[in-house]
Amino acid sequence: MSDQRVYNFSAGPSMLPLSALERAASEITNYRGSGQSVMEMSHRSKVFIQIFEETQAKLRRLMNVPEGYKILFLQTGATGQFSAIPLNLIGRTGKADYAVTGNFSNLAYKEAEKFGQINVAASTADRNHTYIPSQDQLRLDPEASYFYYCANNTIYGTEWQYIPETGDVPIACDMSSNILSRPVDVSRYGIIYAGAQKNMAPAGLTVVIIREDLAGHALPYTPVMMDYKAMIDKDSMYNTPPCWCIYMLGLTLDWVEENGGVPGMEALKRKRSGMLYDTLDSSRLFQCAAEKPFRSGMNVTFRTASEELDAKFVKEATEAGFVNLKGHRSVGGMRASIYNAMPVEGVEKLCDFIRKFDREN
Repeated sequence: MSDQRVYNFSAGPSMLPLSALERAASEITNYRGSGQSVMEMSHRSKVFIQIFEETQAKLRRLMNVPEGYKILFLQTGATGQFSAIPLNLIGRTGKADYAVTGNFSNLAYKEAEKFGQINVAASTADRNHTYIPSQDQLRLDPEASYFYYCANNTIYGTEWQYIPETGDVPIACDMSSNILSRPVDVSRYGIIYAGAQKNMAPAGLTVVIIREDLAGHALPYTPVMMDYKAMIDKDSMYNTPPCWCIYMLGLTLDWVEENGGVPGMEALKRKRSGMLYDTLDSSRLFQCAAEKPFRSGMNVTFRTASEELDAKFVKEATEAGFVNLKGHRSVGGMRASIYNAMPVEGVEKLCDFIRKFDREN
């Protein structure tokens, strides 16, 4: 096995900033003179509480999270939030609105149907999820307890470029795959959540940012681990939180801060995605899957005219050090996930490889 790091285009778990990994490596057996690893220390210890509080404060600062919102560090993955959101929010009217624009919002919609009356406010299945609905295409129910959407669709490679207008209905948003990649007005949302393994930390941590007044209304049979009020009351420590992942999130947030904060991440995102889309659009072999105005800055989905050629591309790319470019099994083709930690140089080299493959085939 080579000691050379590859360019990892995985949709998640994905690349972490090298500086964060190196810092973790240097502290792995003895965190800052404590004589122990973060993996070994009690979550109630003074030293871990400091890591926890500093990480929470960094995220609040980087995302400009306003007063009246709580940041929770939870488990169960983003998928756990498919249940937690209706369990906590649907009680007000028993109804909710869902925009189904890809695989994960569809799974969330199906889960929510167990708990109330769910209205599909929009579905993009008619064009195989290659676009995002406009505001006037949303069929909103004024009686909905909340409106739900997924900000970036990892499998289909589309991204919402606007925040829907829903009047007084709070918005719940899955930002797993584009959190920290663009400035967000948190005050426009009721709940923002994200599985950490794409842009934030290793798998095992789920970050929830919730407007406090939305907690405390859970359905009576809500499991305690999914009750936002219970988690707020115990500051995410009802049981042992994912300590190592929280520590890694802190190191990743240091890297984000050192590289211009969220606006810095957005500039890098535009550079990487612009370069890659230009290369694909000017090639003869490749076609992008998503319609142009709705293309994701995080997950670039593309294919050739044949499955054989797709397989050849993935194989040769892997041999050249570009790994995990195979598209999701449900859609085929290729997918390059270019999250925050992907160096610009990785995309430049991938573009060179795409041009070479285009010439030779």
